[in-house]
Amino acid sequence: MSSEKNDKLSPMLLAVLANRFDGVVREMTNTMLKTGRSAVINSARDFSCGITTASNELFATAEGLPAHTYGLNLQSEAMCRFHQDIREGDAYLHNDPYSGNSHPADHTIIVPVFWEGEHLFNVCAKAHQADIGNSIPSTYHASAKDVYEEGALIFPAVRVQRDNITNDDIIRMCQRRIRVPDFWYGDFLSMLGSARTGESRIHDIFKKYGKETVRQFMSEWFDYSEIRMKQAISSLPKATIERESFHDPMPPLLPDGIPVRVRLSVSPDKGEIEIDLTSNIDNMDNGLNLSEACSISNAVAGVYNCLPSDIPRNGGSYRCIKMKMREGAAIGIPKFPHSCSVATTNISERLLNNVQAAMAELGEGYGLAEGGLGLGAGFSVVSGKDARHDNHPYVNQLFFGENGGPASPECDGWVTYGIPVVAGLMYRDSIEIDELSYPIHVKEVRLTKDEEGAGFNRGAPGVTLTYGPSENPMTVVFAADAQVNPAKGVRGGKDGNRGEMHVIDSDGNATQAPSVGVVVLNKGMWLKGKDTSGGGYGCPFERDADRVLHDVLEGYISLERAKKIYGVVFEGSVEEEDLEINIEKTRELRDLILRN
Repeated sequence: MSSEKNDKLSPMLLAVLANRFDGVVREMTNTMLKTGRSAVINSARDFSCGITTASNELFATAEGLPAHTYGLNLQSEAMCRFHQDIREGDAYLHNDPYSGNSHPADHTIIVPVFWEGEHLFNVCAKAHQADIGNSIPSTYHASAKDVYEEGALIFPAVRVQRDNITNDDIIRMCQRRIRVPDFWYGDFLSMLGSARTGESRIHDIFKKYGKETVRQFMSEWFDYSEIRMKQAISSLPKATIERESFHDPMPPLLPDGIPVRVRLSVSPDKGEIEIDLTSNIDNMDNGLNLSEACSISNAVAGVYNCLPSDIPRNGGSYRCIKMKMREGAAIGIPKFPHSCSVATTNISERLLNNVQAAMAELGEGYGLAEGGLGLGAGFSVVSGKDARHDNHPYVNQLFFGENGGPASPECDGWVTYGIPVVAGLMYRDSIEIDELSYPIHVKEVRLTKDEEGAGFNRGAPGVTLTYGPSENPMTVVFAADAQVNPAKGVRGGKDGNRGEMHVIDSDGNATQAPSVGVVVLNKGMWLKGKDTSGGGYGCPFERDADRVLHDVLEGYISLERAKKIYGVVFEGSVEEEDLEINIEKTRELRDLILRN
């Protein structure tokens, strides 16, 4: 079937082609999930796939992580800028945060897609690595003064294949530097296979519909996406909002914390939103600086989170968002060689939260509360030697922590949220598989009671967890946040809880761990962490009493908290299964509280 007309495509064909390209990305995603070697890919799903056009506009992302996807176009642009001889059969390795990548731990394979000799698309497979050769056994080096102390190998769109033949020099270089070379190489092949799968499936689309129809679809799909975005923005109130939040202090480097500032201007008459980040501080001598990709992606995600979910997330709708950033800023465009090792999480989470909470200031029914945040104990990078396998070295990031999601105007936060920059799209590790794969013993993982962000709609609770090594000493590296400054509620909603981490010695004595640091656990020692909850939306005393009853029965909150925070009075007991709401006393208590 081929359609080579100049007339507009039918709505049906537009929808079919949009889903065909999304289907390409989903097949790329499934390829990586099934073939990835390290647990961070095949269990936690810390990767994203996407398609950009040859003119380097973001085209299709399906279920890509917010922290990954909005910068893919910057990466393919760098590939085109650095290489004037791109041709079919090429593949490029890109992890350079100074030319479009998120942070060095996210290796990306980019394959240019040609049809009839013309470069028309790029397919991108981006995945967080188990190790990247940092100077410490972690892909997050928060205290690195610059990229040199950080230590990662940086690949600014380096060609790794020509005519589908791999440059083995690059492979050997990585295998010498990276701590788990077999895992890295397996993941490299997984990314490459994913990208080549995407290339092949796009060829299938060209074969069926013809080049001119696909070219016309690109243009019309972007225009449609822009129209949908303008319509959504035109329904918002006109406003300019300035908002500031703070990343936790990081002694001794940043004893006062890090301010995160956003100026949001909504222009419904133009159908545009401007996000101004220029008032943020200069680049810092640590690894928390944001890359340009992370500054854009997480600010933009904060806007998209507050708009209808069926608006396509691509270069067309992005035309309606105007970014203002400056070079040399911690939140903006980093100046080499300042480190961006932790760019995808900590400050990125604050930025995304800040934007969506600023949208809540537009009025009732808009925006979101802040989501639970921080890479606490359950998101740490663990490493050591596995006594079960002849002391073979291991290193991998854990993903069985869980911060609670933010409340929205319509519903409660998600329990399986994770962190703001992934928004529930990653998977939680299987405890049993982690214990089989690594010499780790997990003592507990449970939802934390009575620490949700209360509200008319409540933020989801985080988890409490405890783990330690099964035999040899285990090094644990973490870069947490929200131990001091929790996720904020909006429009009368309460804040979430603060996170905690404690090292428990063999005698059971607990010592508070730093929020950012490295600890070594010997056998018999434990790391206990409490992740954070999402903020609430709206007044807790206006929450439907039946929903409060549900939360009590589910074990999210106690009877005491239900009465004190939500103003709901009960009769009976959970144990006797006869708990019910005393409607009259609840009304009286709430009236009394609201009057005062």
